[in-house]
Amino acid sequence: MDEKVLIAKRVALEMKSGSLVNLGIGLPTTVANYLAPGLEVYFQSENGIIGMAPAPEMGMVDPNLTDAGGGFVGAIPGAASIDSALSFGLIRGGHLDVTVLGGLEVDELGHLANWTVPGKMIPGMGGAMDLVSGAKKVIVAMQHAAKGKSKILKRCTLPLTSVRRVDLIVTELAVLEPTDAGLVLKEIAPGVTVEQVIAATEATLIIPDNVAVMPVSDAVATAAAV
Repeated sequence: MDEKVLIAKRVALEMKSGSLVNLGIGLPTTVANYLAPGLEVYFQSENGIIGMAPAPEMGMVDPNLTDAGGGFVGAIPGAASIDSALSFGLIRGGHLDVTVLGGLEVDELGHLANWTVPGKMIPGMGGAMDLVSGAKKVIVAMQHAAKGKSKILKRCTLPLTSVRRVDLIVTELAVLEPTDAGLVLKEIAPGVTVEQVIAATEATLIIPDNVAVMPVSDAVATAAAV
């Protein structure tokens, strides 16, 4: 299974019916494709949509319907189009149940760095700082390493997105939970050993007596996202 698909499928298992959920740019947006059948989740984008659905088939896209990254999306019947002020009012007001964000680094304190790399031009900081600070639950969906270097560090080296601790980290190797005591290894991916996760991680991990294997559903939702 493709690594990014594995991550998206595992994150999709964290979704609950009736939740208002924000999906960040890139990998997180694909989570909507893997919801369990019948699960009703209201996807929000900070550019002003509530009720996003996965992008329709080629040739059926509406150029006026995009996510915050400019990617084409669909909309469910009854979806709402709102302005940025209301969209960020929902985020900053603590009304989002979950946000799923990509990450450049996460450290032992559960701090996320995902908005800039010093010296590189970016169009803007986006809504990541508001999302990490305002959402009730923050899930980081990212690959475990980049260019052979761990992205799970003892301390972030890049500028932090927020000092708030994230709630869960899902990579193609493992599911990690930041706690007061440190990063707990909750699950390992199918075919991966605990030793492989430790070797691929710069941060020190807390290893429970029993580490579960990541449950990954094969269900694909084409219209379950509401």
